[in-house]
Amino acid sequence: MTGDFLRRVLTIALLATSAPLLAQTGTNTPPVVAGAKPVTIERIKVHAPTIFGNLEGETAERDVLVALPPGYAVNPRKRYPVVYALHGYSIGADQWSKEIHVPQTIEGAFAQGAADMIIVFPDSKTIHNGSMYSMSPTTGDFETFIARDLVRYIDTHYRTIPDRLSRGLAGHSMGGYGTARIGMRHPEMFGAIYMMSPCCLSARPAGQMDPVALAPLEAVKTPADSAKLPFMLRAQLASAAAWSPNPKNPPLYLDLPVKNGAVQPDVLAKWAANAPLSFVDQYVGNLRQYRAIAIDVGDQDGLKVDAGKLHEVLDSYGIANAFEIYPGTHVSNVAFRFQNNVIPFFSKNLAPRAQR
Repeated sequence: MTGDFLRRVLTIALLATSAPLLAQTGTNTPPVVAGAKPVTIERIKVHAPTIFGNLEGETAERDVLVALPPGYAVNPRKRYPVVYALHGYSIGADQWSKEIHVPQTIEGAFAQGAADMIIVFPDSKTIHNGSMYSMSPTTGDFETFIARDLVRYIDTHYRTIPDRLSRGLAGHSMGGYGTARIGMRHPEMFGAIYMMSPCCLSARPAGQMDPVALAPLEAVKTPADSAKLPFMLRAQLASAAAWSPNPKNPPLYLDLPVKNGAVQPDVLAKWAANAPLSFVDQYVGNLRQYRAIAIDVGDQDGLKVDAGKLHEVLDSYGIANAFEIYPGTHVSNVAFRFQNNVIPFFSKNLAPRAQR
């Protein structure tokens, strides 16, 4: 293996520490909880005005899975808290639900004592495999779709408690990034947030960008070209579409971090501006409004370093937050965490009725 080749391999590996990380496969399944009652899964489409008309042609009719608690149909006057659960990069809501073993884990959490709630899984997959839950004319405004349009739709069509203190936001990997981003910017919509193995928290140094390794990005002209790229290179396209859009640069309408063999510092500056560890200080007042904040990450997950840094920043401002490094990889025990930690966290911290 030559030195140049090794350097390029290491470059791609380094990109993985901040790019939308790792296809979410190979998750362990918790044991079935005795006596668990079935939840109802509804598959719906929700129109997203903030995504309509985007430059890369993402559909504004978004697939959404809605998990209704066991008593929903037989208690027509009861209203419920809602948790919005965001999937990671390279998958959509359907695969995310399979990898956290829905409905079994939701049923198990309720059977173990968690309060009934509605759990919503929106699909934010794009032609480059992930929206980054960001605001971009290229992909559409997925941030506002989650924080406003989807919430309004669910509150209108289901028996929710339409109060921020009865809404939670959670997500894994890219979804953890989305939870950090949306949570910091929209405390008026949510009362508690839970970041699972959040990716993309820190800015990417120019030294990690190898123009030779990233050169294939410049040849991409169509979604079909994008689909042929290796996982991490495709993730760079998703990042560019979300964080360095360019309406005057067809056909992809984005600016890449490399151009003509040279790293582009102005593009990396735009990416850095979208890194939560870069902008968290601006939103300290917003974060203080949450009833509860949690972060977790596996001890074999390279994302644990940045997750720990976010925890330390919150601690430095005196913002209460739970932080746990648990045994596992990026994906291995995420289903256990969803059943035994995430749902109980929201059971404890979401208000069971509207607050006045």
